[in-house]
Amino acid sequence: MPDLWLPGAEKLDIGDHAPTDGGPAKAIAHVTWDRSASKAKPIDLVPYANLKAYFSGGGRAVAPHVLWDPFTGRFAQFVPATSRSKSLVDLAGGTRTNRAGSVVLQVEALFFPWCRVDGKVYESLEDTPCEGWDGLHAWVKSWGVADAWPNGRPESCTRNEKTWETKSGWYPHKGVPENSHTDPMSWPAFPVTKPSTGSSGAKTYQPFPRASWFTVGRTSPIVGRMHDRLVAVGCNRYKSSANKNTIGSGDIASYEAFQRKLGYTGSAATWPPGKASWDALHVPKA
Repeated sequence: MPDLWLPGAEKLDIGDHAPTDGGPAKAIAHVTWDRSASKAKPIDLVPYANLKAYFSGGGRAVAPHVLWDPFTGRFAQFVPATSRSKSLVDLAGGTRTNRAGSVVLQVEALFFPWCRVDGKVYESLEDTPCEGWDGLHAWVKSWGVADAWPNGRPESCTRNEKTWETKSGWYPHKGVPENSHTDPMSWPAFPVTKPSTGSSGAKTYQPFPRASWFTVGRTSPIVGRMHDRLVAVGCNRYKSSANKNTIGSGDIASYEAFQRKLGYTGSAATWPPGKASWDALHVPKA
């Protein structure tokens, strides 16, 4: 049996346990969004300790399974995996949103759009370091939750109730029937299995160079290594005359194809790259 409690998480059992109804295993993606900021008026992120105290105290009636701090990789868990939690609206009649699966694992990321952390402003969750995501994802997957967004990724999703009732995977809060919330707006890509390492040790990958780095005409060996990875993962949209080390139209088309392969749609799949998809591409360091 998988771990009832996320390994490494602080266990703050609020004691309000109840069984789920059975069916396809699900995970629900939320962000805390406890403050409203804007590009013109960013606001400091609420301290992790505040949200932890809220969900284990006065806010236990709406507590998720897990609170995740994507800036530090800290976790707190409030109920075991096999219990329902209560972060979703559940109207009388219809689907029981908090229970409709063998597990319905609800994750609240400590985040709101245009939050400020250590002087830096973050527009989307994907822009954060996403510390701890690999371990969180592995734990959720161990409970049978598919690497899929059956009602669509957070950037573009529906609230199709039939899909919800019959398909395993991740559902954004925005994609859950009976709910009117619009979060989380973005979510990191599912980790891609890393290649095995040789005798030289662990492989290292090129850190995300920020979206503003990806300008047409930029020449760098990093571009060439990105080119090779996009070809390797089956997203080759290059012309034979392309300059491998210089960003051009082929890089844009190939990278957008890769983002669609990860499940991004609409504007979320368009150039320039974001940190989550870049990390999933595994561009090697020199």
